[in-house]
Amino acid sequence: MPFSEAKEHAPGRLHHIFADPYSAFDNLAVERQLHLRVALQALVCEPLAGGHLTLRVIHGWENGGFDPADLAHSDKRIASLDELDRVRLHFQQAFEKAAPLPHDETSLLAGPLAEAIAAAEAKGQVLDEETRTIPARWPAFERGLSLYTFFKVYHRLTYGEDDSYRSIHCQTPDGAREIHEFHLEEGEFAVVCPAEGASGDSVLVLHVSQLEPVLMLLEACRHLAPTR
Repeated sequence: MPFSEAKEHAPGRLHHIFADPYSAFDNLAVERQLHLRVALQALVCEPLAGGHLTLRVIHGWENGGFDPADLAHSDKRIASLDELDRVRLHFQQAFEKAAPLPHDETSLLAGPLAEAIAAAEAKGQVLDEETRTIPARWPAFERGLSLYTFFKVYHRLTYGEDDSYRSIHCQTPDGAREIHEFHLEEGEFAVVCPAEGASGDSVLVLHVSQLEPVLMLLEACRHLAPTR
């Protein structure tokens, strides 16, 4: 089982900023709001200003459902909060018109999962129906643990999570990535960014319901001086 593909609660870039990121955003933290703004500046505002940020809006799972084929998303490269606001407005207008929500044709989970299963079977691995369809069984084949890791992130962003923050290290087809996941009173979102020594853009991931609160959070940190 390829356990090296992903590791939850792995040290990431926020460990270079905070002594203990896992308590920095707790409601009882004395300087919680400052910590949050510093983290957003490092993870989101800097790549946004540099033109290296993609906004990923997920939707499609509801009423407890989690079929990979039902998870839809819309990816858009953004370089300003005004562009994020235009995306928010686009989704809002779709809601108001009861129209289908914007979505990309590619799939986040179903397509990559089918490819990983096909690759495993091509190497002679025999996969039963439970291994194919139960996310917790995906780590039995190559790329399965990384897919399961992202599945859990998307599931928590859709249905909520008690932990205010977690840091994850994951191998992806684009290279090593850190996943910084936030579940706060102000909003829920995750940032997928290159791990130390890796290159690439960052991705701000959130459920469609979180577009407005996360925009408000980013507006609050817009004028914070860079942390590095």
